[in-house]
Amino acid sequence: MRHALKYFGLVAALYALPALGAEAINPEATTGRGALIGGVTKSYMVAAATSYAADAGASIIKAGGNAVDAAVAVELVLSMTEPQSSGVGGGGFMLLWDRNARQMKMYDGREKAPAAAGEKRFLKPDGAVMGRIEAIVGGKSVGVPGVMRMLELAHSKHGKLPWARLFEPAIKIAEEGFPIGERLSALLARDQYLPLWEPTKSFFYTADGKAKAPGTLLKNPEFAVVLRRMAAEGTKALYTGAIAADVVHTVTTASRNASDMTVADMAAYEAKEREPICGKYRDKKVCTISPPSSGGISVLQTLGMLERFDLASMGPESVTAYNAIAEAGRLALADRAMYVADPDFFPVPVQDLIAAHYIAQRSTLIDPKARMKTAPAGELTVKKAMTLFAAESPEIPATTHFSIVDKQGNAVAMTATIESGFGSKLMSNGFMLNNELTDFSYDDVAQGRTVANRVQGSKRPRSAMSPTLIFDKDGKLEIVIGSPGGPAIPAYVAKTIVALVDWKLTPAEAVGTANIVTSGDTLNLEEGTFLEKQAPAFKALGHSVRVDQSGSGLHAIRIMPGGTLMGGADPRREGAVKGE
Repeated sequence: MRHALKYFGLVAALYALPALGAEAINPEATTGRGALIGGVTKSYMVAAATSYAADAGASIIKAGGNAVDAAVAVELVLSMTEPQSSGVGGGGFMLLWDRNARQMKMYDGREKAPAAAGEKRFLKPDGAVMGRIEAIVGGKSVGVPGVMRMLELAHSKHGKLPWARLFEPAIKIAEEGFPIGERLSALLARDQYLPLWEPTKSFFYTADGKAKAPGTLLKNPEFAVVLRRMAAEGTKALYTGAIAADVVHTVTTASRNASDMTVADMAAYEAKEREPICGKYRDKKVCTISPPSSGGISVLQTLGMLERFDLASMGPESVTAYNAIAEAGRLALADRAMYVADPDFFPVPVQDLIAAHYIAQRSTLIDPKARMKTAPAGELTVKKAMTLFAAESPEIPATTHFSIVDKQGNAVAMTATIESGFGSKLMSNGFMLNNELTDFSYDDVAQGRTVANRVQGSKRPRSAMSPTLIFDKDGKLEIVIGSPGGPAIPAYVAKTIVALVDWKLTPAEAVGTANIVTSGDTLNLEEGTFLEKQAPAFKALGHSVRVDQSGSGLHAIRIMPGGTLMGGADPRREGAVKGE
C-alpha cells in the first residue's frame, strides 16, 4: 500500500461558536487544508476520516470480512476517534453494491422524532422561532438514534464475519485509548458548550478547563461496556433496557430544552431498506440514495443540469465551469427546500424531480457566464395541490463519510452524522447524542405556512447526505464517493464527480479540488484555492461572495481497468486510505 502524501499540520484559524441563541456557520469548525492524501492498492481499500477507522475496516477485510462487515467496524471506531461527527448516538445512510448478486441496496438509519413531537417543537412560548444554536443545545433536538439498527439490518442480510468480531477494534481503542489528534483538540478548544456540564467536561477537558492536548491518551471505558453489550446481545442492548433508559433520562432531564423522548420511542425504532435512485452523467450511471435524504436527488439534478456544458475543455481552474456548477446547485437546493421530506409522511415527487426532461428544462435557466437573479423551485403538481412553501433546514456540517471496496468487489458508500459539531452537546454512556431534529424546517411554521419538512411525531428529518456509486458504460462499478457538509454535501459530491469524470483527476486530486457552495444569496469560495483569487471575477458575474474555509470530508475510491484501486481522502480532515 502506497500513500502518495501524508496529512500535515492543521491551520489554526477556526470558527468560534457564537453565544447561545445566535446563528452559527460552522459549529464543527473547519481546520484548514493539508497535503493531498491518496493511495493505490490491488485487492481492497477503505477511505475514512481517521486512520484508526480506516485501519479497522482494512483489518476486518483482511480477516475475511466483506464491505458491510468493514462498515460496521469503521463506524464504531469513528464513534471513539471522531466523536464530533458521528457515532452510536446518531444516524446515517448506506449504499451497498453486492457484486455477485449484481444488486444495489439502500439502508436508511436516519434518526426519528419522538412520537410526541409536534411542529411547534422549536418555537418559544411567545411563538417566536428559537435561534439555531438555542434549538441545538440540549435534549429537545435529540432524535432517536438509527445508525446501529441500520448496520445490524445490513449485516443480517449481507455480513460475512460474526457480528461480535466487528466490535473488537472499537473495544480495544475504547479500553486502551488513542492519542487525541490536532483536529479534535482544536475543535474542543473552540466549543463553548461541552465544558458547561458533565460528563463532557471531565471527558474532553483537563481539570483546569482546557481542551485535552494533541497526543493525550483518550480512553472511554463506559463506551467499551456499551460496545461489549451490543457485541454480545445485538442492538437491543442499545435500544432497550438500561442503556436506552439512560439515553432517555439524559435528554428528558437536560438543563436546556428537556425532551419528551420515551423508552418506547427507543424500542420502536426500525431501520429501513429503501429503493436507491439512478441517473446518467456522460457515459456513466450514477446511483445514490432516495428520501428522506434530499442529497441523492440534488446530485442527480446537478449533474444532469451540467451535462450540456463542455466542462472538460473548461478545465479545473475555470470560473465559467465553477459558476455553472454553483448555478446548478442553486436550482437543486430550491427543489430540495420545496419538495423533499420523509417519504413516509409526504409524497415526495422523486421521479418527477429526476426526470430527464425536467432536468433539461431546469438547465436552460443556467448561464455559465452570469448569476441567475433568482433560482426558484420547479413547478410540480404537488406544490399547487398542497399550497407548499419552500423551507430551508440548514444542516450543520458535522458528519462523516467513508468508502469501502472489498476483495470480492462489493462496495459500501456510507455517510453518518450527529448533525452539529458534537451533536446536542449531551453525552450518555460514553457516546455523544445527535441534534438531528433541528434538521426539520420550523421557521415557516411560526408563520402558519405548510412545509414538507415540518416536525411531526416519529418522522425522520430531511437530510442532504449523498453516498454515491458510479458505474461505467459496461455496468461495472467504477467510483465510490460521498462527503459530510450539511446542505453543501451534494455540491461537494457533484463537483468531485466532475473532477473525476470530466477533468480526469485522480481521487486524491479530485477530492482536493476547490469547493464552491451557495448559501442563501451568498457564494462561498474556498480559501487558499484558485477560487479565492477569482473572487472579483465571480462578483463581476453578479454574485455576492464570501471567501472562507470549507467543511467537506470527501472520501473516494476509483476502480481502475484491471482492478487496481485508487483512493483519496479529503485534505481538509485527518483522513486516511488503507488496504492491500
